[in-house]
Amino acid sequence: MKHVIALDVGGTGMKAALVGADGTLLHAARRPTGRERGPDAVVESIVGFAADLRAHGIEEFGEPAAAAGVAVPGIVDTEHGIAVYASNLGWHDVPLRKLLSRRLEGVPVALGHDVRTGGLAEGRIGAGKGADRFLFVPLGTGIAGAIGIGGGIEPGAHGSAGEIGHIVVRPGGPPCGCGQRGCLERLASASAVSQAWAAASGDPEADAADCAKAVESGDPLALEVWQNAVDALADGLITALTLLDPQTLIIGGGLAEAGETLFTPLRAAVAARVVQFQTLPQIVPAALGDTAGCLGAGLLAWDLVHQKSDPTEVTA
Repeated sequence: MKHVIALDVGGTGMKAALVGADGTLLHAARRPTGRERGPDAVVESIVGFAADLRAHGIEEFGEPAAAAGVAVPGIVDTEHGIAVYASNLGWHDVPLRKLLSRRLEGVPVALGHDVRTGGLAEGRIGAGKGADRFLFVPLGTGIAGAIGIGGGIEPGAHGSAGEIGHIVVRPGGPPCGCGQRGCLERLASASAVSQAWAAASGDPEADAADCAKAVESGDPLALEVWQNAVDALADGLITALTLLDPQTLIIGGGLAEAGETLFTPLRAAVAARVVQFQTLPQIVPAALGDTAGCLGAGLLAWDLVHQKSDPTEVTA
């Protein structure tokens, strides 16, 4: 049975699957990255995991995987297959595509940025299915973005398109790790809400989920913290809307797990900022959860297979 390998590499763990031609998950597995042993060990964990998946495919389905797709964090040169930089993994210029292809007996390998790969899956088979133009924004430890156009993801000229988290929405605001002040990421990510609520509540262990519960109970301090984050997020999204004019805004990540506690005020805040020449897009929660990256990696791999059989086909 024809299949591909899909790998989603996170800071501490990896999710993987063998994916059939119709998108069926034929086999799923997880492993730690082994980052406590250093960056070289992480690379070996990835290529070793991929080799084991290849062997499983031969044993179970009678043939090796036709291609592999891998989603990784950090800065990624997808054209040359290089993991340029990932602070949480200690990577600098790792030729991951070459290393994987060598271990997988020469099969084609696609390398993608984790958020953009997850966005690819949300756009094609998740919350953005049917939308020709969408923006996927996960609100987690940080905030990134994936710009969906015509079934693919726009990487930009240098592989950094969609980094909405580093739009400055509060000039002179709190310092960001990127060197700027007042970035969206520092005000509206799940970690930013956690930090703000811990300070406001006096509980150093409190997090964004606790803040959401307090909002639901009507706590005025929590309402203020939450609304500040929603307003900052709406300001960032209206900038993206002005530049991109998407049909759909897909919001994912940990903060989106608050459901309508987030989406009701967020839709209202974005709508209040839309002016005459703009069209308000649908604002919807992501549908695929933490499987998006792995599913997207599978789509990247199948794109390689289809591209090989039809060089004129446009892929992500």
